[in-house]
Amino acid sequence: MTALHDLPAHELLAAYRQRTLSPVEVTEAVLAHIERWEPHIRATYLLRPDAALAQARASEARWLRGEPKGALDGVPSTIKENIATEGDPVPLGTAAVELAPAPADAPPAARMREAGAIMVAKTTMPDYGMLSSGLSSFHPLSRNPWDVRKGPGGSSAGGGAAAAAGYGPLHIGTDIGGSLRLPASWCGIFSLKPSLGRIPIDPPYTGRAAGPMTRTVADAALMMQVLSQPDVRDSMSLPAQDIAWGQFNQGAERLRGLRIGLLLDAGCGLPVEPEVKAAVEHAARLMERAGATIVPMAPFMTQAMLDGMDHFWRMRSHIDLQALPAQRRAKVLPYIRAWADSAAGMSGTEVFNASHQFHLTRVNTVKACSAFDYVISPVAPNVAFQAELPSPTNDPLRPLEHIGFTVPYNMSEQPAASVNCGYTSAGLPIGLQIAGARFDDLGVLQVAHAFEQIRDPQRPWPEPPAA
Repeated sequence: MTALHDLPAHELLAAYRQRTLSPVEVTEAVLAHIERWEPHIRATYLLRPDAALAQARASEARWLRGEPKGALDGVPSTIKENIATEGDPVPLGTAAVELAPAPADAPPAARMREAGAIMVAKTTMPDYGMLSSGLSSFHPLSRNPWDVRKGPGGSSAGGGAAAAAGYGPLHIGTDIGGSLRLPASWCGIFSLKPSLGRIPIDPPYTGRAAGPMTRTVADAALMMQVLSQPDVRDSMSLPAQDIAWGQFNQGAERLRGLRIGLLLDAGCGLPVEPEVKAAVEHAARLMERAGATIVPMAPFMTQAMLDGMDHFWRMRSHIDLQALPAQRRAKVLPYIRAWADSAAGMSGTEVFNASHQFHLTRVNTVKACSAFDYVISPVAPNVAFQAELPSPTNDPLRPLEHIGFTVPYNMSEQPAASVNCGYTSAGLPIGLQIAGARFDDLGVLQVAHAFEQIRDPQRPWPEPPAA
């Protein structure tokens, strides 16, 4: 029998409906499982068992009356700590932020609460979300359940670790250059970075998206039904659209006749590790056997594009940090400070040229993808790295060398997902990225679900180390 903490959301909801399970017993099981795991991976912030159980009891009462509150009533969930929840501080992963209660739920949190989801905890992130690791000056170091010596990725570090460890089925993270897909890849879970504006977020920012982090495409589709409602607080929120999220399960037949681009070289950053390349090539062969046409692609990113975005973000962070009092600025991770301060001498011309690389990235990405129905690639050139490192290079002047496959789709506003496609010889997960045309979020879910049906058998989820 599947343990309660491992049950997917759609199965929990069916059991609540049939009264064979209660939200209270499920939440108790999830909390007990978190208690076993949390000393080892430190994925949570504001873990409040009493509050979670109070929500579960209220949900149980609604189900007993036959009046569930919404589509996720009684399902345990977590939310990344930079997504505001009313009354809670938002530290942004850094000890430099002055803690104050948020006045209201941000849109993703509001939609989850309205749908009846049980908010078990917030999840950790690195300083200002500017690292692909679980290293933070505010939170304890987050680790990867598959190998606690490794990091979970980031910046949605705690969300990736929590999903892989079984902290309930539903988790929300954010992504501006890969922060959903990288931890999904390195933790062996599923995540969708939706089209810009598909899931409203506050505060909005160019390229920034919130998205589901789950073990299955089915649960991510369930979350999209809830999270994709418009919200006026997001100036880039897409208009209301009746998307049949429940039609994600088209089966392997969905691949037949598709023209899929295969990108194995990002054109910038770190070289792809051999085991990552082999796993993605194997995924492509499986799709080809299912009836897709696989076409190799030439790189469309350049090192100049990646460097330009990096330099612009350095200047943004430099300005933000310079605005802090000296004693608070000193609390930011030294790696982040060194990265940001490196922009101090940039001229106006250099900043403009750097900012222009965002537009060039967008144009090149859309043009390259337009010849295909979907594009597949590695999520990252590497797998999970040492937990204590801020980035794979451990070099603040080469901090983004691992996001060449992910960041283009933030700038082009296209949906892109990570789905597990294999493991290294050491047992670390490897993510396959599936990108679609702008607004084709449902299509990306359908192709990802089709791949779930044909991929090799998945390994059991990791268990907490023995006490």
